[in-house]
Amino acid sequence: MLLHAVTDALLGSGGLGDIGQWFPDTDPQYAGADSSRFVEIARDELAGLGLAVVNLDVIVFAESPRLSGFASAIRERLATLLETDIDRINFKAKTGEGVGPVGRGEAIEATAAVLVDGHGADREASETT
Repeated sequence: MLLHAVTDALLGSGGLGDIGQWFPDTDPQYAGADSSRFVEIARDELAGLGLAVVNLDVIVFAESPRLSGFASAIRERLATLLETDIDRINFKAKTGEGVGPVGRGEAIEATAAVLVDGHGADREASETT
């Protein structure tokens, strides 16, 4: 679900609709699909529009499992999928503290916010020279 939230944020940032339009759960070809592929496709679509990820902020709300210990690995994986620097990726794990479906352990939620820029890659290159 984390990668689905990231995919949705990427598609939305480029005005490309949402994950359900691109990868409908009613289409058998997506049953059991690797969600990292959805992120890569959305990333490539943005690149085709001349957009690059400036930063990504992801929050996962879950009572269990506790994810904070995996933050570095999650950030690394997201940076790899987005072909960007890990310093542009933020990950937070939160609990519902006993409140609502998440707090009762009945659900897990993820949200993602992404900032893209038409000159993101150019800016990064000019900052290093």
